[in-house]
Parts: sequence; structure tokens; C-alpha cells
Amino acid sequence: MAGWLSALKFVPWGQVIDAAPQIVQGARKLIRKGEQTAAPPPAPAMPAASLHDSLAGQVAALQQRAAQLEEEQRASAVLIRSLAEQNAQVVRAIDALRVRTRWLGLACALLGVVSVALLIWALSR
Repeated sequence: MAGWLSALKFVPWGQVIDAAPQIVQGARKLIRKGEQTAAPPPAPAMPAASLHDSLAGQVAALQQRAAQLEEEQRASAVLIRSLAEQNAQVVRAIDALRVRTRWLGLACALLGVVSVALLIWALSR
């Protein structure tokens, strides 16, 4: 158990938190590459009025999709901000535990020295 705690001491947590947005951005790029689909087949030739209605419908659908993507992006940004805040809290908690562990180690060492001194004093009487 002490091994992984000592390993956590060497993790540059500030850099981990600073790099989180780039990591998320890279993950998004990978997801986009995986989700790319083939282009839709070309539409058959239509009369001008029908073509206009078809294009208007496609524009409306694209506008709706853009609005949906913007909302998803906002929700993702909120989630990322929340995760970054939680990571910062974890870093602060680990730092506090590290300081407490150091103080406890010093207290144990001091108690050990006092115990040995008392033992030597008691045996020398």
C-alpha cells in the first residue's frame, strides 16, 4: 500500500490537470474519426421548385443539427470543468495527506527516540 502512495508523490498533478483539456480534445478528434460516415449518395435530378424545397429542408435539418451539437458542446464543457475541479480537489487532498503523513512520520520517529532513551535510562538504573 505504501508503494503506490509513494508513487503518487512523484506525479506532477498540476501538469496533469493543465493537460486535461488537450487530452479531451485529442479524444474528441479520435471519436470523430471513428464516427465519420460515407457521404450520402447524390440526389437525383429534380425540378427547380422541388430542388428548392429539398435544399430548404436540408438547411433546416443542418441548422437543427448544429444547434444540437452546440448544446452537446456546452454540456461537455460543463462536464470537463466539473472534472477539472474534482481533480483539483483530489490534488489538494493528496497534498494534505502527504503533509499529514510526514508529520506523523516525524512524530513516530520522535516517540521512538524517546522510547529508546527511556528504555536505556530504565535499564541503567
